[in-house]
Amino acid sequence: MEDEECPDLVPIGGAGETEPGPSRRIPVTIITGYLGAGKTTLLNYILTEQHNKRIAVILNEFGEGSALEKSLAISQGGELYEEWLELRNGCLCCSVKDNGVKAIENLMQRRGKFDYILLETTGLADPGILCVVDAKHGLQHLTEEKPEGLVNEASRQVALADLIIINKTDLVSGEELNKVRTSVRSINGLVKILETQRSRVDLSNVLDLHAFDSLSGISLQKKLEHVKTTHAHLDKAITTVTFEVPGNIKEENLNLFIQNLLWEKNVKDKTGRTMDVIRLKGLVSVQGKSHQVIVQGVHELYDLEETKVAWKEDEKRTNRLVLIGRNLDKETIKEVFIATVREKQGNS
Repeated sequence: MEDEECPDLVPIGGAGETEPGPSRRIPVTIITGYLGAGKTTLLNYILTEQHNKRIAVILNEFGEGSALEKSLAISQGGELYEEWLELRNGCLCCSVKDNGVKAIENLMQRRGKFDYILLETTGLADPGILCVVDAKHGLQHLTEEKPEGLVNEASRQVALADLIIINKTDLVSGEELNKVRTSVRSINGLVKILETQRSRVDLSNVLDLHAFDSLSGISLQKKLEHVKTTHAHLDKAITTVTFEVPGNIKEENLNLFIQNLLWEKNVKDKTGRTMDVIRLKGLVSVQGKSHQVIVQGVHELYDLEETKVAWKEDEKRTNRLVLIGRNLDKETIKEVFIATVREKQGNS
């Protein structure tokens, strides 16, 4: 029971974020992907190549004795289990059979020996930030129709990702690769896409993504300007919707809109289907705040945080939101957003 309790949150001062030493933040990247996509190959590369980066990798495989554990045990000439193993290239590695939170807590006691944390989850677990897609079989996984009530797991992982690695590009033609790329982009219009062979990737693209903190404000602003609303290739498929509404909004009104959408689930499309939002991201102009506010949402969890990007005096303030999910109707969502904001402001 104790393992499942949430750890205490520790406030971090602004000065410590850029300074070396015990008070600085350690970036965490979560790696996921459909079974067989190439996660193991990517992790083997990270843990064995001489890339001059100090990375702590937490393996959380589904089932007993993963292939990666066995291959690492052989390459290190020892046995890898639940203890931290210091590898020859300066990385740390351990395998856990629980949710990984305890491993991160234990790892922080070794602070100073690593600069990044990678948390690997199985293709069956809840997805995270980086998703590996198989170029050869990915399209089949992404477009597979599931029975009513079941989720297409591969497309849900793509929907939640901030970075997609399309792997095994050497096994497909240019036309096939383009179809996979188009399918990924139709699901998640916001995601960055890298293409690889044998999961060999520049690790600077994988680590320190700033996907969930206020430092992502500048890069997110550029991304949001290029995101387009996508269209479903199948009924019930996951799509991306983006819209922009000018002006200032009250934080309480924004909270009400998001809660109606994510918690109450009372926002419907034109045919009466509930809009199911998997991922929500945006930059908004909140009354009383001089800086842009970043909105982050995953399923029913969401957060608002002021970024380091200040609104300029002559700048037209605006609110730009991107939603990824099922049954999304751009015009309806925009209408509900405007109605929620205007109705409440009129009463205040």
